[in-house]
Amino acid sequence: MASLNDIGVAAAITVLSVFIFIVAFAILRLQPFNDRVYFPKWYLKGLRTDPTHSGAFVRKFVNLDSRSYIRFLDWIPGALRMPEPELIEHAGLDSAVYLRIYLIGLKIFVPVAFLAWAVLVPLNWTNSTLEHAKRNDVISTAIDKLSISNVPVGSQRFWGHIVVAYAITFWVCYVLFKEYAKVASMRLQFLASERRRADQFTVLARNVPPDPDESVSELVEHFFLANHPDHYLSHQVVYNANKLARLVKKKKKLQNWLVYYKNKYSRNSTKRPFMKTGFLGLWGKKVDAIDHHESEDEKLSKEIAAERKRIADDPKSIMTAAFVSFKSRWGAAVCAQTQQFRNPTIWVTEWAPEPRDVYWPNLAIPYVSLRVRRLIIAVSFFFLTFFYMIPIALVQSLASLEGIEKAAPFLKPVIQKSFVKELITGFLSGIVLKLFLMFLSTILMIMSKFEGFISLSSLERRSASRYYLFNFVNVFLGSIITGSAFEQLRSFIHQSAKDIPKTIGVAIPIKATFFITYIMVDGWAGIAGEILMLKPLIIYHLKNFFLVKTEKDREEAMDPGSLGFNTGEPRIQFYILLGLVYATVTPVILPFIIIFFGLAYVVFCHQIINVYNQEYESAAAFWPDVHGRVITALVISQVLLMGLLSSKLAAQSTPFLLALPVLTIWFHRFCKGLYEPAFIRYPLQDAMMKDTLERVREPHLNLKGYLRTSYIHPVFKASEDVEDEEEVLDEKWESESVIVPTKRQSRRNTPVPSNVSGGSSPSLPEIVQELPQP
Repeated sequence: MASLNDIGVAAAITVLSVFIFIVAFAILRLQPFNDRVYFPKWYLKGLRTDPTHSGAFVRKFVNLDSRSYIRFLDWIPGALRMPEPELIEHAGLDSAVYLRIYLIGLKIFVPVAFLAWAVLVPLNWTNSTLEHAKRNDVISTAIDKLSISNVPVGSQRFWGHIVVAYAITFWVCYVLFKEYAKVASMRLQFLASERRRADQFTVLARNVPPDPDESVSELVEHFFLANHPDHYLSHQVVYNANKLARLVKKKKKLQNWLVYYKNKYSRNSTKRPFMKTGFLGLWGKKVDAIDHHESEDEKLSKEIAAERKRIADDPKSIMTAAFVSFKSRWGAAVCAQTQQFRNPTIWVTEWAPEPRDVYWPNLAIPYVSLRVRRLIIAVSFFFLTFFYMIPIALVQSLASLEGIEKAAPFLKPVIQKSFVKELITGFLSGIVLKLFLMFLSTILMIMSKFEGFISLSSLERRSASRYYLFNFVNVFLGSIITGSAFEQLRSFIHQSAKDIPKTIGVAIPIKATFFITYIMVDGWAGIAGEILMLKPLIIYHLKNFFLVKTEKDREEAMDPGSLGFNTGEPRIQFYILLGLVYATVTPVILPFIIIFFGLAYVVFCHQIINVYNQEYESAAAFWPDVHGRVITALVISQVLLMGLLSSKLAAQSTPFLLALPVLTIWFHRFCKGLYEPAFIRYPLQDAMMKDTLERVREPHLNLKGYLRTSYIHPVFKASEDVEDEEEVLDEKWESESVIVPTKRQSRRNTPVPSNVSGGSSPSLPEIVQELPQP
């Protein structure tokens, strides 16, 4: 258990690390040769060029202007200066709303901290419960005297904690209500003012039923011509091009190595580069590197051409899904938001993701297998969550003084030194936990991809949900239960059964010291490391030296990445959970959380403006998840406070907390019904309004030409003979809609003459007339 001195040592180390990271960033960002690392977004937008300096050669690499180093912190006001409307225009609504999550943390916890320190800290401090408890071998520190553990059992002072819990609940609900209303308004305004996008006119139709007489393309065209005759425009069937994508990716990697060896040869033309063909170039036949890679590149080109031909000729490469485009936003909204067939499991329609947002490999997954995949992943995640607790608990136990002394007795003289002891107690456990969580996001993203989600945004949202649940079970509950149970085990053994609840009530708040160190290690130091961008800095300079040959290569080497919603948002939510749980239990944790939110807001403002280039734009579709997780944290804090007070024998005051979870859940359902539809459905009135304005402003718009290549698989777009491929794979995209001749005996799905066959199928009115009259 960390003492006040241990927390002080951890805080000193963390603050020093944060200061070093920020100073290093402030210096590195001023150097001309790092300009593309710390300002890549402006380069990708074409608004910034490489710095040019006249004079000494060294000025091309090092900034010799001493005045710029004096103003090394001017990036902070620069990050905060951009107004929100301009930020939305510059970075998109997703990025602007993501920043509002940090603002929610500040809006919630700054007033809560003032209230808790003004009311609860005096109530907790002016008691001597823990002093008496030490006689019964209950471990405590000076920090715990500020917590609810120091309030006597059955005390009337618990009424103060209940009043503060009510105040916190009402304040959090008020902030969430205002934010939900604001974000919903921002989303609708963004969609109304947004320029034309392909996904506004396009719907994804899945689980197209098989037909022995017609292809998927013919089925799709017949179905939508029959059911949406006035609005259907065209469609693009989905191809299983995963193998082709892997070959193209392999070729690109091979070409990078070819460029590297050619550049190496150009620097020293007297010596040809050689390599070994075995594993990682460690063994195997020694060959000329340039000739070998040129030969492999030629082989891959032939494989790619053969695979492209197979996709074009093989009907099995066509999936039972298609992107269906409509003549208007109104027509697309009607189709996406209604049931298309009496059997709801076929002809399933949903809004098509933005073209940048499509995760193409998962479109090749059969729709009928999705439920099975999600069941498999649900079971796998259950075992991952609970079995992951074992190594975390084991390693954390070894990261304690007692664990190290037991595992390595020869280190006992070293770890008994004051500074080393404080370092281990206050710092090591947080680092160990951070290391164990390092690969978790990758594992959860792989699981989400296996489930079959078809967009990057939905993949990140699902991974974020699981990350949050994992943090709650392993980091929060795991640390409290295992920590409290093991630390107090000796007390439990020597106490009577009736005293155990009292010991639990005293022990649980003590774990706040661990979370304080975790916030400093993961939060403070993690955010400072975020802005330093050490890994992207190293990777860029390695690529720039070895692989970059053209300006396009240099742009690819920058690779600024995106926000990483799947890891960033769960971390924010975890700190909100800690703040809400400990606000009434151990308020001393609140300043540490406020510092995290303040520092993170400034850092991510800078990163969003200058670095991150979002892969997609979902118009803040993730906000209902954000709102729901804050509500979940609030309910958890209320339930835990009830359990804690009941263990403190506050029988008269505890029942008054029962109303809080009920009111909070009712509030969530109220907000869900009021605002969530704005994030799920697109109002038909707004769609019609945009369509009408567009027809007035652009009466001769060729919408089909605009949509023609929007939902072509990227491997076909990137190919050298893209035009030929589009002719093979996209014969449907023509200036006027055509109707293919049906091959079924029943031809009622084609109510108008076919421009291909020249014949006509009986129209629906004709069929009705043929029916016998009563």
